[in-house]
Amino acid sequence: MDIVVSKYSVPIRLTEERWFHIIENHDDLAGHYDNVLQTIEDPDTIIEGYKKALIALRRGL
Repeated sequence: MDIVVSKYSVPIRLTEERWFHIIENHDDLAGHYDNVLQTIEDPDTIIEGYKKALIALRRGL
């Protein structure tokens, strides 16, 4: 399990179970674990998603 701090200073835990859930539904992210954590820490853009969830985005990763 890794913990990173979001742009809004919120600690985000990415457990092995959550990571497997993510790549199950987004197989294009497999092999990009470190890029996902980096995006959470330093996104280019943050948008509002379903049920007001915040989604961090980066270009070119």
